Amino acid sequence: MEEVESQRQKKIAGVLQQDLVEVLQGAATQGGMRGVLISVSKVKVTVDLSVAKIYLSIFPNDKAAELLKGIKSNTPLIRHELAQRTKHQLRRMPNLEFFIDDSLEYIDQIEKSLKGEENPIKDPNMLDKRKKS
Repeated sequence: MEEVESQRQKKIAGVLQQDLVEVLQGAATQGGMRGVLISVSKVKVTVDLSVAKIYLSIFPNDKAAELLKGIKSNTPLIRHELAQRTKHQLRRMPNLEFFIDDSLEYIDQIEKSLKGEENPIKDPNMLDKRKKS
């Protein structure tokens, strides 16, 4: 059973989401990563407001793992930048945890399957990819 988010949790998540987009996109651009789009698809704040789980959608997808690693290693700097931006709205900055949101990729896979672009009946080699190891 999933807990219902309080208004405070939703408000903090919204504030963080808005500022995080600017911070991350700015950092990517300054870091010379042109043509990379980072969006914050979801922010979930724990009940005690101590941890914010941030789900990122990164395009192009092949850069996602590399970018996530860089973002995680720079978490203290990102947290500090966010604290500066939100000091009038938040008393304490929650700890930040970053994750890749692959739901768009998952949806894309389903659409391809439904359109028949990846049809295991026409292409039996597809079945090998789908088997669990």
